[in-house]
Amino acid sequence: MNHLLARACAAVAAFALGFSAAAEVLSAKVAGGELQGFAAKGVVSFKGVPFAAPPVGELRWKKPQAVNTWQGVRAADAFAASCMQDPMMLQIQQAPPAMAEDCLYLNVWTPANSAGDRLPVMVWIYGGGFAIGTTAAQLYDGAPLAEKGVVLVSVAYRVGAFGFLAHPELSRESGKGSGNYGLQDMIAGLEWVRDNIAAFGGDPRNVTIFGESAGGIAVSMLAASPHAKGLFHKVISQSGGSFAPSRRAAEGGLSVPALALAETTGSEFLGKLDATTIAAGRALPAGQIQQAQGPGLTGGFWPVDDGDVLPGDQFVLYSAGRFNDTPVLIGTNSDEGALFIQGGVTSAALQGQMRGGYGEHADELLAVYSNATESQALQGARDVFRDSLFAWPTWTWARLQSAKGRGRAYVYYFDHRTPQRPNGAWHADEMQYVFRNLGSGFAGIGDGATRSEDVAMSDLASTYWTNFAKTGDPNGAGLPRWPAFTEASQQVMFLDAASSARPVPNMEQLKAWDAYYAWRRDQAKAR
Repeated sequence: MNHLLARACAAVAAFALGFSAAAEVLSAKVAGGELQGFAAKGVVSFKGVPFAAPPVGELRWKKPQAVNTWQGVRAADAFAASCMQDPMMLQIQQAPPAMAEDCLYLNVWTPANSAGDRLPVMVWIYGGGFAIGTTAAQLYDGAPLAEKGVVLVSVAYRVGAFGFLAHPELSRESGKGSGNYGLQDMIAGLEWVRDNIAAFGGDPRNVTIFGESAGGIAVSMLAASPHAKGLFHKVISQSGGSFAPSRRAAEGGLSVPALALAETTGSEFLGKLDATTIAAGRALPAGQIQQAQGPGLTGGFWPVDDGDVLPGDQFVLYSAGRFNDTPVLIGTNSDEGALFIQGGVTSAALQGQMRGGYGEHADELLAVYSNATESQALQGARDVFRDSLFAWPTWTWARLQSAKGRGRAYVYYFDHRTPQRPNGAWHADEMQYVFRNLGSGFAGIGDGATRSEDVAMSDLASTYWTNFAKTGDPNGAGLPRWPAFTEASQQVMFLDAASSARPVPNMEQLKAWDAYYAWRRDQAKAR
């Protein structure tokens, strides 16, 4: 009996050990070679995974090329260097200081028990004004969100002049315009996900792209790019969207330059570096190019209306039904502009700014923002920033998606207030709640000590986000009901102390911006 008992115990132990070993995806074969992951608290991470060849030398200012192969097993245990940017910005993003032009790497966090699990996939695209950004920020640690049953991927892309410099010679070289290498990096990352994510227990047929700020804008661009068709199945944009006409001069509220303007900007930039040809530009040290851009978010580089990756005004494309139709979850924060505009705004300054860039609509726009006193002017400037860059594109996107698409639109308004944010949520404030990384943030804009209300908001937001990634619907048991947005019923989910669906906020301002952008589109047609 003792012998039989010992054999039974050994069998149970062997089964338990075998199950434990099989309960995590610790290695994966992908394009390029084999990877070794690292497990912690039920989630396995694979960091610094190459998804394209290093975009250096002759590959600078070209679309990403096929990944180089490696021999043996590659330990995926550390983030790769961030893409070239102002090094001070990496410190502010609380990321390691390493940066390089060789930066096309991604990261995977998987809670899968086996490669056959087919869990929903969420692909994160960072923000930073297309001038900065990194997958290595503490805020973007994907493990806590992956714990909610998704495979999380974060993809690096080139920023600044390395990612978005257009030039006539580059346009001739490609035959399809120039200036959108950063967007092509994202597309290459999504192609990698399509081809490889099953090895990590992810479902390549259930991919959600999500991003914030420039990342949210990029997500909307991918939703309109024919090159990204079929690479994702749901979209989440946090403070993003790009639905204004292309910029041809210094028009207020327009960000995406037309190809001719972008080529001029690129030529002037290289001219300052005494690079009269693209060959000379490719021979420049990466540090010299970065230094020429200037600090922070300066540099003036943005995705380009090149007629190829971005085939035109997204408002026009959506109106014609030419977009990648999926369910979307999109929204803005209540006091977005407070991060960017800290003070020093007078009524005269605000009025001068508006009349300098918004033409005959300046007075109509000023009329919907109180600006008689200095405090009103400051809040007015912040709200102009919020509504023109984030709120109007989001509202417009929701209307177009609900009218022209089959996928539903779900819209939120993040207004979670804290002792540090008594007047509303700043730009980027929602990210620590979505990622379940409370207490993380960018240096100088953290949200103070974590309270029970913050934990509750994080659980609510992350559950909505992951529910949407799983099914295309954020709703679930025990959650406040979030209705889909329609033209007839324009309801948004207020994420605040009493989260519930309510009418779109700031409608008077949104309608004023709608009239302004319609006027700009009419001007563009007349050219």
